[in-house]
Amino acid sequence: MGIEAIQTLASRFARLPGIGNKTALRLAYHVLDMSDTSARELAGAIIDAREKVRYCSVCGGYTDVEPCALCADRSRKRDVICVVAEAKDIIALEKMREFHGQYHALGGVISPMDGVGPDDLRIRELLGRIDDGGITEVIVATNPDVEGEATASYLARIIKQKGVKVTRIAHGIPIGGNLEYIDEMTLFKAVEGRREI
Repeated sequence: MGIEAIQTLASRFARLPGIGNKTALRLAYHVLDMSDTSARELAGAIIDAREKVRYCSVCGGYTDVEPCALCADRSRKRDVICVVAEAKDIIALEKMREFHGQYHALGGVISPMDGVGPDDLRIRELLGRIDDGGITEVIVATNPDVEGEATASYLARIIKQKGVKVTRIAHGIPIGGNLEYIDEMTLFKAVEGRREI
């Protein structure tokens, strides 16, 4: 009846982040209902992405050319680097279309509980870019969780020693948020990061 094949397919979908067992099964059924052409296109797109996409040797972002299009773009500011944890964070920041500097993906965050220290991240490469000269500011855009804050503090300490300005992205209340439903730490960060209007 093909039940085992359905279960295998669903179990593969369930390995993806944010996909529970019910959603995985729905996705498996959806794939079975697709035309042969659509199913082959999906499989081909997965294989194609896995074979062609790699990390840029300069910024650590996703690319299929070397260096990536952002690093190769000479119209971008060369004196500001925005540091993010993962390559996917670069894509998220680029969606706002307001930052026109350089990026640097660390490949994770400092997390002693997971056995990830500074030497496991692309920090040496970042320091090398700073040492090459011309960098006036490093914006740290890691998540506002324990690991992200620890990574930001570590980076600030070592980058400031090089005489480069280090800034941190603001954290606070989302647009449309309601103060009564915002947790204390978010409110604290919002007040701490206030600016003159």
